[in-house]
Amino acid sequence: MNQTSRFAPYLYVAPLVALLLFVFGYPLVRIFEFSFKMVRGIDGPWIGLRNYERLLTNSDYMLSLSNTINFTFWSLSIKFVTGMTIAMILHSKLPWRNLLSAIMLLPWIVPEIVTALAWKSIYDPLFGGLNPILQGMGVINRPLGWLSDANLALGSVIAVNVWKGIPFFTLLLLAGLKAIDTELYESAEVDGANAVQRFRYVTWPGLRNVNIFLLIITTVGALKLFTQVDILTKGGPNGATTTIIHYLFKQGYATQKVGYASAVAVFFFLAVTAIALLQRRVLKNEGEA
Repeated sequence: MNQTSRFAPYLYVAPLVALLLFVFGYPLVRIFEFSFKMVRGIDGPWIGLRNYERLLTNSDYMLSLSNTINFTFWSLSIKFVTGMTIAMILHSKLPWRNLLSAIMLLPWIVPEIVTALAWKSIYDPLFGGLNPILQGMGVINRPLGWLSDANLALGSVIAVNVWKGIPFFTLLLLAGLKAIDTELYESAEVDGANAVQRFRYVTWPGLRNVNIFLLIITTVGALKLFTQVDILTKGGPNGATTTIIHYLFKQGYATQKVGYASAVAVFFFLAVTAIALLQRRVLKNEGEA
């Protein structure tokens, strides 16, 4: 093999690599640079770590961080448990399960903007449909401001995200269940394993790779939530639903504090990367145990 043919594969992919470095690498480097500057517009003077110091002492940022953590934990927990339950039901010999699977996917295929606008009208305290239904059932005795009450707003946003995200969880978990060899269940049943033991020793290990992919990709998606919050509440009331990405948007675009917003972006990037790696390590170790 001559020298030219040895390097030929690298020459073929070099243009694509160069394009990716320009499209993704250059902006990332600039964001890291801006995080050490006081930028209002295109550029600004170097200020060292002052943006990061401000970040860690800013009460609004800490509130957005708390909101993001709460949203991510409850949203993913509910979607995973509900999605797993539905997937196992659809995986059984339930009549009409193919039709039910198709119907279940409807919330997932609806565009996110349409979903948020529809739920905003449903939540409306005067003209929405949720309050009359709950009052008729005796659950509440007066109309509630689902998006205007600081105690209810985050939970209402979580409910919308859960409604839209359950089909995705169900679809992937159902595919994972179908990939598990049925002979493993038959062997476990012959050995006297009950339903809980079959789930623990057959189903759960069989879903390891699906769980790793699902939790990593959905955790990142939950952490960067923006559209639903922006349409439903604009981050209000009083910051009760402001997430890190919405906070970053307001700092970077609304107030033009580009340097400070870059510090928020860098911290978010590092945090998401660490969480994804930690999730993968934990789930991998659990599967090998």
